[in-house]
Amino acid sequence: MPKIDIREEHDGGVDFTPVDSESISLWHLFEARKPVYQAKVKGTFRNLKWMVMGLLLGIYYLLPWVRWERGVGAPDQAILVDTINRKFYFFFIELWPQEVFYFTGLLLLAALGLFFATSLFGRVWCGYACPQTVWTDLFLTVERFFEGDRMAQMKLAKAPWSFDKVRRKAAKHAVWLLIGLATGGAWVFYFQDAPTLWRDMLNGDFYFIPTFWMVFLTFSTYLMAGFAREQVCTYMCPYARFQGAMFDEESLIVTYDKARGEPRGKQEGVGDCVDCRRCVVVCPVGIDIRDGQQYRCINCALCVDACNAVMDKLERSRGLIRYNNLAGTIPCGKATFKDVWQHARFVRPRTVIYGLIMAVVAGVMLWALLTKSLIDMNLVHSRNPLFVSLSDGSVRNTYTVRLINKTWDAKTYYLRMDRPDVTLRTAQQTAVAGDALPLTVKAGKVAEYTLFAERPRYTHAGELYPNHMAVTLKVTDEDGDTDSYETVFIGPNEE
Repeated sequence: MPKIDIREEHDGGVDFTPVDSESISLWHLFEARKPVYQAKVKGTFRNLKWMVMGLLLGIYYLLPWVRWERGVGAPDQAILVDTINRKFYFFFIELWPQEVFYFTGLLLLAALGLFFATSLFGRVWCGYACPQTVWTDLFLTVERFFEGDRMAQMKLAKAPWSFDKVRRKAAKHAVWLLIGLATGGAWVFYFQDAPTLWRDMLNGDFYFIPTFWMVFLTFSTYLMAGFAREQVCTYMCPYARFQGAMFDEESLIVTYDKARGEPRGKQEGVGDCVDCRRCVVVCPVGIDIRDGQQYRCINCALCVDACNAVMDKLERSRGLIRYNNLAGTIPCGKATFKDVWQHARFVRPRTVIYGLIMAVVAGVMLWALLTKSLIDMNLVHSRNPLFVSLSDGSVRNTYTVRLINKTWDAKTYYLRMDRPDVTLRTAQQTAVAGDALPLTVKAGKVAEYTLFAERPRYTHAGELYPNHMAVTLKVTDEDGDTDSYETVFIGPNEE
C-alpha cells in the first residue's frame, strides 16, 4: 500500500506522518487553520492604526446622524441612499438615477486610488483602512480586554471549561454581537432617515428589509471579524493575489534587513536579530517578515514597532525591520517618516500615470457636477398611431414628455418646438402656434404629460410638408436652465 507524507508544521519544525493513500480524505488536502494569537505592541505605527481605526469607525457610526438642510420637503440627512425615491444625497450633492455615471466615476477613482497607494506604500490600504482590518482590530481589542494578552489567551484556550472561562468567553462574544448589531444598524441608517427608523425600532416596528440587512450584517461582522480574521485577507480577498502586479522596485514595503540581522542569535559576533520572534507574534496574519516579501503581508508595520522596541532595549540601532523598497535606497537605521520621505522616490512613471488618470477623472466629474442642469427632459414619440389626420386637414403627433425638477421648489417650465407653425397642447391647456407651453412640476418630482403637437398639412407656400420632419423640443425654466430633445414629426405620405 503506497504511503503519502502529510506535513504538519509546529514551532519546533515539520512532522512527516506517513498514512495510507486510501485513508486520505478531502480534508487532508487542506491545511487546518492555526489560530493567530496576536501580542500587544506599542509604537508609532500602532498609534497610527489606533487613530485611523477611531476616525473610520467614528465616520461610519456617526455620519447617518449628521443633518444637512436642503429646503422644504427635502430630506435633511447629510448622506442618504433613498431607494424609495431613487435618489442619493451627499451633503450638497443630489444624484438621480439618470446620473448613475457619477457612481461609475467614483468606482474608477476608488480603484485608481487603490492602485496609486499600493504603488507607493504596498498594501497600506489592507493594513490600515480596509473594513476587515478595522473591525478585526476592534474585535481583537475586545478579546484582549476580556481574555488578556497573547499568552493569557493561549492558556485560556487550552484550559478546561470552568466558570471563569465561560464568563470570559460569553462576555467577549456578547460584546462582539453588540458591535455587529451596531454595525448592521448603522448600515441601514444610511438607507432611511436615521432618527425616524431608530424611533420606529424603539417602538417595536421592525420592517422586513431593514431588519433583514441589520441581522445579516450583524452576523457577517461577527463571523468575519471574530473568526475568519486573517483568512479573509489571505484566501477570500483577491487583492492579496494581484497586489504584486502593482509593486515595483521603488514601492515602499515592510522589509527585514537581512545583511544586518543575520546570522541570528544572542551571542557576540552575530547579527542584530536575536530571534526573539516579537515580529512574528505581533503580526495580525501570523507571518514571519524575516522570510522576505510575502503576499499575506498587509503592510501594517506592527513588526516594525515590535522590533524597534527590542532594539531600544538592547541599545542597538532601530530599523532592523523598516519600510524600504526592493531597490534598497533607504539607508540602514532610517525608519522614521521624515527619513523615508527624504530617501524614497515617489515620482516615477507608474505613480505619475495613476495620478494623471485620477486627476482627469476627478476633473471631468467636478466639471459635470458644476455644470449639470437642474432640469431634465425625456420624450417618447407615440407609435400607435404614428400620426392622426384631423378634420381641418392638420396633422397631430402625440408624445409622452417626462420633466424632472431637480430643485426643491415648485417650477413652471416652458416647452416650445423649433417650428413656428406647430401648436402644442396638453389635456389641460393649449399654447398659440409658435408660443411656449407652460408645464408645472412639483419640487423634487417627476411630472409626465401627454403632449399633442399639431401643424397644417401644407406650408404657407402651399407645399406639402415632408412625411418625416426633424424637430427639437426645448424646455426652459424661470431661472434660465434649459434642456432639449431631438425627435421627429411624422405626417402622411405624399398624395
